[in-house]
Amino acid sequence: MADGNIDQRTARVSGEEALAMHAAYPPGKLATYLTKPLTTARDLSLAYSPGVAEPCLHIFRDPNLAYDYTTKGNMVAVISNGTAVLGLGNLGAVASKPVMEGKIALFKRFADVDGIDLEIGTEDVEEFVNAVRYLGPGFGGINLEDIKAPECFIIEQRLRELMDIPVFHDDQHGTAIVAAAGLINACHLTGRELRDTKLVVNGAGAAAIACVELLKAMGMRPEHVILCDTKGVVYQGRTEGMNQWKSAHAAITKARTLTEALEGSDVFFGLSAKGALTQAMVGQMAAKPIIFAMANPDPEITPEEARAVSADAIIATGRSDYPNQVNNVLGFPYIFRGALDVRASTINEPMKIAAAEALAKLAREDVPDEVHNASAGRRLSFGPEYIIPNAFDPRLISWLPPAVAKAAMDSGVARKPISDLRRYARDLSGRLDPTANALDAIMERVRAAPRRVVFAEGEEEKVVRAAVAFRNAGYGTPVLIGREDRVQRTLDALGLGVIEGIEIHNARLSVTNSKYVEFLHTKLQRKGFLARDCQRLVNQDRNIFAACMVATGDADAMVTGLTRSPAVCLEDIGHVIEPAPGRIAFGLTLMLGMRGSAIFIADTLMHFRPNAEQLADIAIGAAEAARRLGHEPRVALLSHSTFGNPMHHAAETMREAVAILDSRKVDFEYDGEMSPDVALEPALRALYPFCRLTGPANILVMPGLHSAHITSRLAPRLGGGSTIGPLLIGMSEAAQIVPMDSSVSQIVDMACLAAYQAAQR
Repeated sequence: MADGNIDQRTARVSGEEALAMHAAYPPGKLATYLTKPLTTARDLSLAYSPGVAEPCLHIFRDPNLAYDYTTKGNMVAVISNGTAVLGLGNLGAVASKPVMEGKIALFKRFADVDGIDLEIGTEDVEEFVNAVRYLGPGFGGINLEDIKAPECFIIEQRLRELMDIPVFHDDQHGTAIVAAAGLINACHLTGRELRDTKLVVNGAGAAAIACVELLKAMGMRPEHVILCDTKGVVYQGRTEGMNQWKSAHAAITKARTLTEALEGSDVFFGLSAKGALTQAMVGQMAAKPIIFAMANPDPEITPEEARAVSADAIIATGRSDYPNQVNNVLGFPYIFRGALDVRASTINEPMKIAAAEALAKLAREDVPDEVHNASAGRRLSFGPEYIIPNAFDPRLISWLPPAVAKAAMDSGVARKPISDLRRYARDLSGRLDPTANALDAIMERVRAAPRRVVFAEGEEEKVVRAAVAFRNAGYGTPVLIGREDRVQRTLDALGLGVIEGIEIHNARLSVTNSKYVEFLHTKLQRKGFLARDCQRLVNQDRNIFAACMVATGDADAMVTGLTRSPAVCLEDIGHVIEPAPGRIAFGLTLMLGMRGSAIFIADTLMHFRPNAEQLADIAIGAAEAARRLGHEPRVALLSHSTFGNPMHHAAETMREAVAILDSRKVDFEYDGEMSPDVALEPALRALYPFCRLTGPANILVMPGLHSAHITSRLAPRLGGGSTIGPLLIGMSEAAQIVPMDSSVSQIVDMACLAAYQAAQR
């Protein structure tokens, strides 16, 4: 099983890179931000004393109003004592904190649920329960995490009895729900009924027992289930290594070993260890066996090994590099989303079953393009290799929470029923930032078709580290431009030594040097460049050399910018690579807000004062780019003037650009000229009922490079959030320029986007 995106590919990230990410200021992965303005003394009076007294008194009279006046209704506590951390064992409470922070990040990323992590420094069950039981007033739900069995069973049971909010141990139930969804579909494909299916479960820990309990609740007959642990079959009458949870599922059987138990069985669930299931065992199973080998990071048996014995086997694992990943992130964010939204007092069996059934149904639906794009090159459709939805399916947020909410209402545990579930589903679709899904899809596309990307500044430590990370992520082959001895010294200093899959090219000594000189001279000879000028450029300018590699087909894309200003890099690249025919080249910066908002700003790179025709072209290009990143474009052409007030000749260019867009009959919303506050604030835009924008603009076309650049560099430093770019759009070849203050991760991301650009040509 996998939690979030922990799989073989992400595990290839270096320890140094992971530590650097977690240590970058501010340390960790979480922070708090204010949701209300606290600028003036009046703001403070409303938010705190004396204004805060009013909601306090209302909540005192009716505690349910805490859901209306505080964060309680969207806040989950993620709690652990660190006794079973991610398969690493008992690391203790404080060492579990990075995982708990990560869990909160997944809650937010996939279901817009907020969270606070709490690490409890005790292994005593009673002390742990007493530490948690009194937290109910502050939270809408409790997610227990990484607590070893059997203590986790006792803790969850006690807390569910003592608390009136959902308590959910994801290591148990998350795996069970996703695995159950896959089993529903596997049975459907093999013509089996769940109640008649014979299941063998290897492993008797928290997740395994939760799987057995859920499947029995869904109708699987107890006499058809055999549970095994390290000592063999859990059978009635066994005394060694037993506890009350194993005893509850002890089978009446003559089988004593896993091999004996598997004879004629339909399904194998593995929650144990690598190699626990052998090919000989698979051969003893029934025809069309169903094998869920969920040990992490290495499954009990690989799909290749299983299919060598049974070609028609349906197989799931916990890894994303195989089809049918049993990934907990398909469950817990959406289960809590639905439970919180109806203010459920618990997460019960009907809610878990509803989540499993909704997941199973979603996998049978036609798969949208964005899911295909994130599927590592496989065309997905319901079948043996697609029985569980992809973790990046944007429909999950609108499918699972409504199903969970309905089950909560039907089973009587919802304290705030939702009258219109269809509208609720539509509202959920708008909660998430589409940019994150689109970027994930882009990166999966690149992994599916890796590219050769040139890192022009190959001697810089950051660039070397980025190249290694690019290779480790599976994006393709990094090509470093630099002197071999210096690059190797950097690798040695980083403790990396010689690394396969990374190329180093010395521009002056390269065997392709003469080819690039001839190519460049052909392009520049009528622009005042002599052959020896081109020779010098190729020998001495790494941007020129890198661009020549891309332009002549020796590489797919390039990235530069860490040591030179964007203007210098553009000039270098422009000697070799031109705008694509019929396109305008420009810079597009994506600003990501703290709460997932996304705004595109153009042109942040090239055109100092574009004319009306260029502004119209930039608007069209920006709209195309926004759509590729998952956003429906709403373009505002900005000015100091709003629809003629005040009228000034500087605003006329924007007005002309709007007229040009009118004549081209483009297929996206646009309007102008307008000031940015009108473009972004509905209340101000309402003063202009004729405005064509139906919502806040998400693409801001600036009147000049100066205003675009200042805005894109200043805004994130004042208001938080982050930026991507500027992205170089519209060139005939794939090239990207990173900001000079880029981190290693930002360089890798830009290199990946350059590779994606190359794949689109």
